[in-house]
Amino acid sequence: MLDLIINEFPKYFPEVNNILAAGVPIFARIAGLMRVAPFLQRSEIPMIAKVGFTLIFTVILSMVLKPAPPEVGVSIIYSIVINFLCGALIGFIVNCILRAVESGGDMINMQQGVSSAMIMDPTTSTQISIMGRLFSLFGLIIFLKIGGAYWTFNALIRSFEIFPVYGTFVPLDEIVNMTYLIKVTSNVLYVGLQIAGPVLLATLGQDIILGIISKTAPQVNVFTMSFLFKPCLGSAILIVVLPSLLNVIEDFFMSFANIF
Repeated sequence: MLDLIINEFPKYFPEVNNILAAGVPIFARIAGLMRVAPFLQRSEIPMIAKVGFTLIFTVILSMVLKPAPPEVGVSIIYSIVINFLCGALIGFIVNCILRAVESGGDMINMQQGVSSAMIMDPTTSTQISIMGRLFSLFGLIIFLKIGGAYWTFNALIRSFEIFPVYGTFVPLDEIVNMTYLIKVTSNVLYVGLQIAGPVLLATLGQDIILGIISKTAPQVNVFTMSFLFKPCLGSAILIVVLPSLLNVIEDFFMSFANIF
C-alpha cells in the first residue's frame, strides 16, 4: 500500500513532488552556509536548533522559488554536493570579513607580550589569543547590529538566481567577483594593522624608552620591566581608543554590504 502511494503521489501532486525533490539541494546549500558562516556555526547553538532552522528555511525558499523539475540525467548526489559547496563559499566570504577584526586582536595580544595566554575556542576547537577572542566577539556583535545576517541571507537567496538548484556548473565569475574577493582577503592584514595601530605605536615607544634606559643604566633589568609595562600600557591605550576602533570596524563592515 505504501509503495502504491509513493508511486502515485507525483501523478496527482506534481508541483508538491517537485518542491519536495528540490528541497534536498536547497537544504544542502543552506547547510553549507550554516557550516561555515561565523554567526551560524557557533557551538553554543544547539544542533537541533540549526537543523530545525535549516529545515524551516528550506520549506520557505522552496515555496518562494518554486524550482522546476530536474532535467533527465541530473544526479541528485552531485546536486547536493555542489549546492553545499555553493553555500559554504558564501559563508567563507563572510568569515573572511570577520577574520580581519580577529587578526587585529591577535596583533595586539602579541605586542602586549601575553601570547602565551591562550584559550580554547569551542566553536573551532583551536587555541586562540585572549584579545583575538575579544575582538572576534566585538566584530560579531557589530556585524549583526548593522544587518550582517540580512546581507548573508540576501546573498544566499540571490545565489539561486545566479546558480539554479539543479545547476551542473558553478559560475564563479558571477557568484564571486575576484576583485571583491582579493579585497576581502587582503584587508585581513590591512584592517588588522588599523585596529592594532595605536597599541603597536605605544608599545614601540615604550621599547625605545626602555632601550635608552638600558644604555644609560645597564644595571637596570629592562627585560623584566617590559613584561610588566607592556600589558598595562596596551590595555590602557586600548580602553582609550576602543570607541574609535568600534567605528572603524563598523565602517569596514559597511564597505562590504554586498557580499557578492
